[in-house]
Amino acid sequence: MVLDSILSSSPHLKRQFTKDEFGSWSTLVDRHRYLLTALVLLVVLCTVYLYFAVTLGPNGSCDGMNGAQKASCHMELIKDSIAKGKLKFL
Repeated sequence: MVLDSILSSSPHLKRQFTKDEFGSWSTLVDRHRYLLTALVLLVVLCTVYLYFAVTLGPNGSCDGMNGAQKASCHMELIKDSIAKGKLKFL
């Protein structure tokens, strides 16, 4: 109630929006071009990072092992990493 009376009494506080201003995708893209560009760049960089992280992977000494041996080897690597003060995700 009070806000309506304040807005109606001062014309510079009240802004009239056209139908096209909120109704189309092109308007949305035009208003947020910088944000959308940054988002696309972030997605591309994350995709490249994940590609190399998965394909190159950690070159650990547990590669040729199976089952319980591999699990035991991974546990030893984790214990060594914690003992050195840094934790690596395998």
